[in-house]
Amino acid sequence: MNVDDLIAIDIHTHAEEPCSHHRDDGYNEFQAAMAKYFKNPAGAEGMLPTVPQTAEYFRERKIGAVIFPVDSERETGFRRYSNEEVAQIAAENDDILIPFASIDPAKGKAGAREARRLINDFGIKGFKFHPTLMGFYPNDRMAYPLYEVLAEEGCVALFHTGQTGVGSGMRGGMGMRLKYSNPVHVDDVAVDFPDMPIILAHPSFPWTEEGLMVAQHKPNVYIDMSGWRPKYFPQIFVHYANTILKHKMLFGSDWPAITPDMWLADFEELPMKEEVRPLILKENARKLLRI
Repeated sequence: MNVDDLIAIDIHTHAEEPCSHHRDDGYNEFQAAMAKYFKNPAGAEGMLPTVPQTAEYFRERKIGAVIFPVDSERETGFRRYSNEEVAQIAAENDDILIPFASIDPAKGKAGAREARRLINDFGIKGFKFHPTLMGFYPNDRMAYPLYEVLAEEGCVALFHTGQTGVGSGMRGGMGMRLKYSNPVHVDDVAVDFPDMPIILAHPSFPWTEEGLMVAQHKPNVYIDMSGWRPKYFPQIFVHYANTILKHKMLFGSDWPAITPDMWLADFEELPMKEEVRPLILKENARKLLRI
């Protein structure tokens, strides 16, 4: 990857479609509800972009992309997209894709072993955790064996925070419990693993100020600005991005739910300082990912 040739690095993109097997029962309804929440017809009409299609989209725009599946098998029953498969396709497109993986912390020591193997054999740079989708509090001690591997290997831990489009409007919210994704629970993780880079994904609504608090207080905590179109960002979120957290804010789209084209168009309209824009779009991620 030649970062100098890129206009941005998107820290938050999803590998939604399995390449090696068909969609599970109920997956169409789940994606239709997501599409309605994000006003994105792609999830409801046919298949979402595959990882190779994602690479092509981002290559055309000269945007690097961190891409990952989400291991939510235990809570949703949907088979996870293979971490190895994502990593292999990313390796074939390493001019544009940066592979992250996802492991449910409830997998315990087996999950920790898998993480170390993925890091050493497949070049995984970080791990995505979705507390609501996985059904756990980030500071639950059962997750610590997995975090210990990430900390030892210098990998990034990326946590979904705030409300989620997953299950939105579905009966019982598809069983998703929003309480798990308050970013204040990640504060304990930042204390116990002070050298592990941590990213709080999204503006953390309705706990936006809690997320800003944790990122300001803990040197190893960053915030990605994905999951919301910038025109809807709370004023305090924009203010912190422009000032005391300007070196800790990261561009992220939440592809394919929100496209970079859409996000970047909105970002152009935000009252951001000119010296802050390149930090958010690329330089902060470049430093964090050490590329």
